Amino acid sequence: MSNAAPPRTDPDQPWRTEGTPSEPPRRPGGRRVRGGWWGLLVAAVVVFLGAYLGLTYLGKGDEPTISYTEFSRQVQDNNVSKIYSKGDAIQGQLKQPRDDPEGGGDYTKFRTQRPAFADDRLWQNLSSHGVTVTAQPVVQERSFLANLLISLVPLVILVAVWIFFVRRIGPGIGGGPGGVFGRKEPPRPVELRPGTQRTTFADVAGIDEVKGELDDVVGFLEHPDAYRRMGAKMPRGVLLAGPPGTGKTLLARAVAGEAGVPFFSASASEFIEMIVGVGASRVRELFAEARKVAPSIVFIDEIDTIGRVRGGGASVSGHDEREQTLNQILTEMDGFSGSEGVIVIAATNRADILDPALTRPGRFDRVVNVLPPDRNGREAILAIHTRDIPLAPDVDLAQVARTTPGMTGADLANLANEAALLAVKRKKEAVTQADLSEALEKVQLGAERTLVLSLEDRRRTAYHESGHALLGMLQPGADPVRKVTIVPRGRALGVTLSTPESERYAHSEEYLRGRIIGALGGMAAEQVVYGVVTTGSESDLEQVTGIARGMVGRWGMSERVGRLSALPGDAQQAYGLSAAPQTLDVIDTEMRRIVDECYDEACRKLSRHRGQLDALAQALLDNETLDEHDAYRIAGITRLRKEAEA
Repeated sequence: MSNAAPPRTDPDQPWRTEGTPSEPPRRPGGRRVRGGWWGLLVAAVVVFLGAYLGLTYLGKGDEPTISYTEFSRQVQDNNVSKIYSKGDAIQGQLKQPRDDPEGGGDYTKFRTQRPAFADDRLWQNLSSHGVTVTAQPVVQERSFLANLLISLVPLVILVAVWIFFVRRIGPGIGGGPGGVFGRKEPPRPVELRPGTQRTTFADVAGIDEVKGELDDVVGFLEHPDAYRRMGAKMPRGVLLAGPPGTGKTLLARAVAGEAGVPFFSASASEFIEMIVGVGASRVRELFAEARKVAPSIVFIDEIDTIGRVRGGGASVSGHDEREQTLNQILTEMDGFSGSEGVIVIAATNRADILDPALTRPGRFDRVVNVLPPDRNGREAILAIHTRDIPLAPDVDLAQVARTTPGMTGADLANLANEAALLAVKRKKEAVTQADLSEALEKVQLGAERTLVLSLEDRRRTAYHESGHALLGMLQPGADPVRKVTIVPRGRALGVTLSTPESERYAHSEEYLRGRIIGALGGMAAEQVVYGVVTTGSESDLEQVTGIARGMVGRWGMSERVGRLSALPGDAQQAYGLSAAPQTLDVIDTEMRRIVDECYDEACRKLSRHRGQLDALAQALLDNETLDEHDAYRIAGITRLRKEAEA
């Protein structure tokens, strides 16, 4: 079963629909005449007539009309080669060019008119001077059909240019009430294809608490009378906030499918155009279509595109396109617009930057946080995404769920698809546990690279990764080491994978220091073994800097800075703008102190356990990859004793 949204059938309709009736009620007042197309018709007729008359006039050619006296003189001078006569009109061609008596230059072809009173013996003169009388016109002219076809060319160009501008500018800019080209009639919603199964809550897993918050919306849509008797009002809007890939769009479609109501979906960016007013017009049309088939659901994805706090930027007119579009959405969601029966569901991963007028009660009455699933949720999501994938008997989805903490529904769907691709590539009949494990490595660590390293580089990389792994095993409370490899993956020459046994929602200072020590293990191992460090620790230092900045500037884990949040969450962008210079200097000093203490601790531990470090490095050189069991066995560390220390 495919859960993809129905495609848009009209580029001027920036929303998609499903579950709508085939014949929605017609707009009151009957059909409206579109003035823009009348204008196109009049312009087309004018262009056609002008082109045809011009071609007919120009098609006569530029041959001069000479006097009959001059024609007789040329015959007497034996200078006429052939003529063609139709009635008294004569066309001819000279043997030698002559000057045009009217100053038009030399000519060889000519026209003349024989007077009705002429009594000369024209035929005898022509015969005596060897003039050929032809049956075909000497001066060729285009036929009526040729002139007709050629005159249609500018008409076709005019229509093409017209359609191009209408499509680019979009509806709502047209003649009549809206502008130059004529306002376009909103297209009717697309009927859901018969037999197409809609998305329901059965297709959503891992976020049961979120589904519980949306049950009220489904219940109101299914049984509105029961709520009205109690005086309860339908919520105007529901805001789904959460990281990318957590299933916000799927949830919105499932609400509509569960309630069996029409569903209109669009991305907020699809309403924005260069010309001011187009977005607001499209919002009006979308809500008008939704009200026709109410009760219905309108879903706006990435609403932060147009829903940012207003007044942050200036525009030429003071009201730019984004703000006009947002104002129109606010108006449609307000009680004065008459949008009863239409529920707006919006999704964003930046709820903190939305305009307060958008998130107040009466607009978005309910804010639902959609977070990554827990272990049981991941197992349920994997079961859904592997329904159509043949699985081997050795597949343990519970084990896969334990090793994928922090993954969203989209990540797990990608994991299942990568495993299926691997099985097809290996010509297997079913996906095995090994395929899922390798797909997980590819997703988390990156694809393998066929990079040939020298023996010295491989040895240095083996010690670097062994330092990460050994400190992860020795540090109390650290995340267990799942895999160590010196096979180049992505941008890294080697990778050490550590994931927690279960989700962590609050981190202690000891745990964060342990993560810093583990991240510095590679650099510390190079220092202990070789006495120098290399550029291979770049990504490790980025991770260390982020953790130390959070400890000092956000989480109050420094005595000198104190229990305050001196840096915002997006400190990478706003670092240095939210605190006094003296505080920033203290933050910098404390960050260096914490990192230096952790680095010294990492070097001391690796020096004390040099034998285990050498053993891990040698095993990596021999095998290139060590899984969890082999890594702990070679290091001589028991997982149970380590977890007991924690």
